[in-house]
Amino acid sequence: MAVPEQHRASGPTSVACGIVTVSDSRTAETDDSGRTIRDLLERAGHSVGFYAVVRDDADAIADAVDRVTRTCAVVITNGGTGLTRRDVTIATLAPRFEKALPGFGELFRALSFREVGSAAMLSGAIAGVYRGRVVFCLPGSPDACRLAVEALILPELGHIAGMIHR
Repeated sequence: MAVPEQHRASGPTSVACGIVTVSDSRTAETDDSGRTIRDLLERAGHSVGFYAVVRDDADAIADAVDRVTRTCAVVITNGGTGLTRRDVTIATLAPRFEKALPGFGELFRALSFREVGSAAMLSGAIAGVYRGRVVFCLPGSPDACRLAVEALILPELGHIAGMIHR
C-alpha cells in the first residue's frame, strides 16, 4: 500500500460533520447547496450532526461555527466567499484559524477553472483549523459545493479528521 493510501486508511471511516449555510436569501427549504453537501456526506457514510442557515453577518457566522465545533470534527460552510460587501465569511473565519490549509483553496480554484474559466479567481474558498476542527469555506453555488466535496473533501475527510485528533 502506498503512503497516501496508508494515511487515508488510518483515519475514521465516518466523521461527524456540520454544515453552515451563509445567506441572506436562502432558508432551510431553499438551501440547495446545503442539501447537496449533506447528501454527498451521508452517501459517503459520514454523519451531519449540525445544520444552520445564517445571514451574511460576522457575528451570526462566528456564533454558528462556534456552536458546530462543540459537536462536529469538520465544519463546511457555504456562501459569503465572494467579493461583495455582504460576503464576510472569509473575513470572519480566516483570522480565527489556528492553521491554514492553503492547498485547499488553490486546488479548488484550479479545479473550478476547468469548469468556469477565469471566474474561478473570484472564489475566496479557504480551509483551516479552528478550535481543533477543520473548517472548509465553500462558495454558495450547488455546483461549486459538489465540486469541492466530491473532488477534495471526501477523498481526504477521514485522513484529515484522524490527523486533527492525534
